[in-house]
Amino acid sequence: MNKQREPTILDRCIAFIAPSMALKREHARQKLEFINSGYSYHGANSTKKSMVGWQYRSGSPDDDITRNHTDLLQKCRDLYMGNPIAAGALKTARTNVVGSGLQLNPQLDAEFLGMTGEQADEMERHIVREFALWANSKDCDAARMCDFYQLQQLVFLSALMSGDVFVLLPVLPRNGQPYNLRVQVIEADRVCNPYNIPDLPPIMAGVETGTYGDPIAYYVAKHHPLSLINQEMNSWTKVTAFGAKTGRRNVLHILDMERPGQRRGVPMLAPVIESLKQLGRYSEAELAAAVVSGFLTVAITSDLGDSGEIGEAELPGTETDPGLTDASDIKLGNGTVVSLAPGEDIKAIDPSRPSAQFDPFVLAVLRQIGAALEIPMELLVKHFTASYSASRAALLEAWKFFRRQRAWLASDFCQPVYNEWFAEAVARGRINAPGFFADTAIRRAYTGAEWNGPSPGQIDPLKEVNAATVRVEQGFSTRARETAELTGGDWMQNYRQRVKEEKMMREGGLKVDQQPKQEPEPSEDD
Repeated sequence: MNKQREPTILDRCIAFIAPSMALKREHARQKLEFINSGYSYHGANSTKKSMVGWQYRSGSPDDDITRNHTDLLQKCRDLYMGNPIAAGALKTARTNVVGSGLQLNPQLDAEFLGMTGEQADEMERHIVREFALWANSKDCDAARMCDFYQLQQLVFLSALMSGDVFVLLPVLPRNGQPYNLRVQVIEADRVCNPYNIPDLPPIMAGVETGTYGDPIAYYVAKHHPLSLINQEMNSWTKVTAFGAKTGRRNVLHILDMERPGQRRGVPMLAPVIESLKQLGRYSEAELAAAVVSGFLTVAITSDLGDSGEIGEAELPGTETDPGLTDASDIKLGNGTVVSLAPGEDIKAIDPSRPSAQFDPFVLAVLRQIGAALEIPMELLVKHFTASYSASRAALLEAWKFFRRQRAWLASDFCQPVYNEWFAEAVARGRINAPGFFADTAIRRAYTGAEWNGPSPGQIDPLKEVNAATVRVEQGFSTRARETAELTGGDWMQNYRQRVKEEKMMREGGLKVDQQPKQEPEPSEDD
């Protein structure tokens, strides 16, 4: 049973002066206590001092994300260009997720297609050769600036920095190229409302959606809307999301969904924008103070009664117009000698720079930033000073994030582009795939693929190799998977190369097969 509340002095005074008002107050208080229950006493409470002033109102995905998308991406882009931690976080993710590019590893469903293992292997090798003709050439890029693997890096980094990125798949014939498929990467800013019309459903932030929130069309600006030139001639093109006749996907919208109904992406740095900016300001202030204190080693005291003006200090490397300088100005530098006026004296000062608390404080903030970005602090700043187990645990935790991001990039960008390329290769007769256009199941069986990227780094390679050997021997993994995980290589290619090398070693006399020792036959006396 709840303990009865003792009336306060204010309650007694009101009861004495205005009994009816006191009765209403008590009735309202009991009603409020009846309503409040569960989280009302905890996280949903708004009367506690710790909760007062909390700006917690949330809205729809369009209110919280779409309407703030432009501001978020510009702030995150500025942090990438000027904040070391922000730039390091995005580049660390790009290097570990994409590296030099996710490599195609075709995985035909041989059983469904009625192929033998040898036939499937031969067709997979043929697919890799054909795909290399297109992917290794910069002509696969509509702008002719990147090959397919460099486009992966560009798409992934742009999606992290801006929240999303758009990819068009135009068909552009070019001389000397066997394929006409091209990849056109569109930066997030260029997809916006035409002629600055306000965000009103169904068109918001350049995306037109249907009844179920499905994309209908995208509005792409001819020129970058933030550019200082060509704004008077800017125009927009409406690109339908899917082809009217074939249902072909015309636009790939690369974004990491966070909420249902979301139409634009959230930059990776969005949750830590304020922390990164404040940490950058603190670092800059501490650095400037350390630079100044490195030269400011003495102070000048004067016995003169008049209050003179203090001259300005000029740091080394800065240039000032001689006509604007004053006799009282002091130029700082290594071993600078300052002449003193009559009645002035020198007093040594201790600037206490750099601060002893700088490094612990920065590391504490970086731990929070790393937790939000799913990149451990050790990897975020490339600083491994803990034990082998702790460092390995940090890498394993980071690689959970990297593998998820790799699967996202492969499913949203690499695989759709590969599907379009494969369809063109079959249509041109460069790949023989019976029934490809007749049945979706057959098409999926032909276009199955894995996308292998860089392998995790090994802190102790010998332990990692021994662990991989045990997994293979116990049937928990395969040689192909372990080869891809440890070195990023291809086991079948390694096998063929090893057979070739071993044969050459024996033929050259550099390696002699050791005959197994034969056990002596037991004698009759035994």
